[in-house]
Amino acid sequence: MFVDHAKIHVKAGDGGDGCLAFRREKYVPRGGPSGGDGGNGGHLYFRTTPHLNTLLPFKYRQHFKAGRGGHGSGQNRHGKDGAELVVDVPVGTQVYNEAHEQLLFDLDKNGQMELVAKGGRGGRGNAAFATATNQAPRKIEAGESGEETIFILELKVLADVGLIGYPNAGKSTLISVISAAKPKIADYPFTTLAPNLGVVSFREYQSFVVADIPGLIEGAHRGSGLGHQFLRHVERTRLLVHLVDMSDSGEADPVHAVETILNELALYSEVLRKKPEIIAASKLDAANPGKVDRLRSYCQENDLIFQGISAVTGEGIEDLKNTIVNHLEAPED
Repeated sequence: MFVDHAKIHVKAGDGGDGCLAFRREKYVPRGGPSGGDGGNGGHLYFRTTPHLNTLLPFKYRQHFKAGRGGHGSGQNRHGKDGAELVVDVPVGTQVYNEAHEQLLFDLDKNGQMELVAKGGRGGRGNAAFATATNQAPRKIEAGESGEETIFILELKVLADVGLIGYPNAGKSTLISVISAAKPKIADYPFTTLAPNLGVVSFREYQSFVVADIPGLIEGAHRGSGLGHQFLRHVERTRLLVHLVDMSDSGEADPVHAVETILNELALYSEVLRKKPEIIAASKLDAANPGKVDRLRSYCQENDLIFQGISAVTGEGIEDLKNTIVNHLEAPED
């Protein structure tokens, strides 16, 4: 199950209380204060790991709490510091405040660790308050509370290339051909219900990561279909490959299909509108020649890159990979 949104509660450890105690050994006159300090509460961290690719673990566990600091005791014994807690999250996780109005952490690097809740400081025992004029203090401090908050976690998959387009445009078939990914492929809309990632090997020692984004439809930015749920994953990509079905079973007007998706991207995010894009005319093995010519002319008029492909016969696949690599290798603006 792919889960890319979660709400969790985190609590750092409270600090231990200081101790009120006095020495009472038989042969120690005027023994004085001997109350030790409390231990510090444990901090709570988020750490990215490549072994997770979904927020599914947070569906079953929403509360995380670090260890409490031990209380101080007599004979100047300090309390033990509370155990720290490290919570593993997938690479690409974004952490928002509870109101979902402020991005607090963007965990987009492997092995990245962030302190998200500080443990409370341990309280001082009465031994810490002894002075020349107050040799028998009865003052102590309670431990401070650890930080406690609610976070909203969102996962944006990390990929170099995002495959977009209408449902049944051939995205899953393409990623299954160019990589080792094995997505579900069937002849009905919304076969893909979660982003699929595939690593594409190209030339010697070269590779790039492709994300197959579930099919977009008109109104996706408002939540229609599955688009609103997964459009955030396209924001991480450096390049978009827009597949358009050239067969008679696809959209009657390929230009309308392209403009509809481009409009949805622009309405969702200004970042998406500015991403470089390749228009891939898919299913050339069963293409309608009139649709292909119309889409090619549209791309020429609007300075868009046109690439005809067939994942079934392999036509144009190597040329598409070449075009993708050339774009990825070009310096970013």
